[in-house]
Amino acid sequence: MGQQITRSVAGPGTASPGGAEAVVYDTTWAGEARSAAGCSAVLLCLLLAVDAMAGNLDLARGGLWCLLAALLFVVLWPTRVSAGPGRLVARGLLRRTEVRTDRLVSVRWSDGVAQRLVLRDTEGNRVEIDPRVLVANPPLWHLVGRDARTSRDRNVLRCGETALRQLAARVDGETARTVCKVSGLH
Repeated sequence: MGQQITRSVAGPGTASPGGAEAVVYDTTWAGEARSAAGCSAVLLCLLLAVDAMAGNLDLARGGLWCLLAALLFVVLWPTRVSAGPGRLVARGLLRRTEVRTDRLVSVRWSDGVAQRLVLRDTEGNRVEIDPRVLVANPPLWHLVGRDARTSRDRNVLRCGETALRQLAARVDGETARTVCKVSGLH
């Protein structure tokens, strides 16, 4: 389980006593970013070394291998997720998406190979994130879950209560496993 990282920022929403909101960041992001860079570097070194040993390395092939390593880096780069009262933000290399979590219309699991959680708000904004980010970061999930309950209580949330319950069960289970492991009860 990651350590909670918070930063106070001024902005709209529920303010803390000091007049600023707490923003919680995904704590697993930095490790995943290092892994993306490391995998890309290893691939580049491996391809260059194999070509050099075979005597085929020239400027064109070296450039091609650099391009391939850069492409792998872009594909592996993780989305940075942060949440504050009323909002969830996902930042990738090229784009930033944001959704109002206190005005959610739907929360659903996406179809596909990689499981994703898709959140939509009343303004038509859409954020798609890896649910493992929320499972690994209970403080992040706490903000999102609290605001999703606000959406439900305001009768704005039309679909997604099942997905939210499933996610809450996953977060609770992982938190319980971590507590047992840390306390030596495993």
